[in-house]
Amino acid sequence: MASVELPEPAVDGSTSIERAIATRQSRRSFARTPIEIEDVSQILWAAQGCTHERDGVEMRAAPSAGATYPLTVFLEVAPSGSEQLTPGLYRYESERHGLEATLETAIHDEFAAASLGQAVVDTAPVTVVLTADYDRTCRQYPTHGERYVHMEAGHVAENVHLVCESRRLNTCPVGAFSERDLADALSLPDRLAPLYLLPVGHPSSLPG
Repeated sequence: MASVELPEPAVDGSTSIERAIATRQSRRSFARTPIEIEDVSQILWAAQGCTHERDGVEMRAAPSAGATYPLTVFLEVAPSGSEQLTPGLYRYESERHGLEATLETAIHDEFAAASLGQAVVDTAPVTVVLTADYDRTCRQYPTHGERYVHMEAGHVAENVHLVCESRRLNTCPVGAFSERDLADALSLPDRLAPLYLLPVGHPSSLPG
């Protein structure tokens, strides 16, 4: 499978965090403009990128209960969704800040159908897909582990939202899909459950 090195993420920007929070909205319409690899890099780093080390463990941009890190982040690229990435599915590799192609063929039609045909997914050039290995957290927290996984997904989604806002990109969280059909479309291993979709694109002239 093909590997892709991502550009180094920026750790400083021109938009303040306060401004990004104040202007953040769920925006559901996208231009046909492809997404640049620099934007992909920044979004995925904000989702699960490594930020510092603690006790020999690489810590990530979003908090995780007990640093169990149950989430695996994928990027679905639609046909013409990026000039630097071929259509298909990529797994984000946090420690090396890169992508590993897991499906080297376009899956957009099946992916959109599994997402109940929602236009926000169908028209997005790329979609961030959050999947969860619940056992990673539930082994350590058998009573509240599932709750902690869902909390972590929320942390990641908000990071993605704010980075998109700062880079003038549209995104909208999507939780409605057929779990089985989506797992099949993504060829997920049994241990990973699809949890959250974050379609991303440049603003269109239509209202969000």
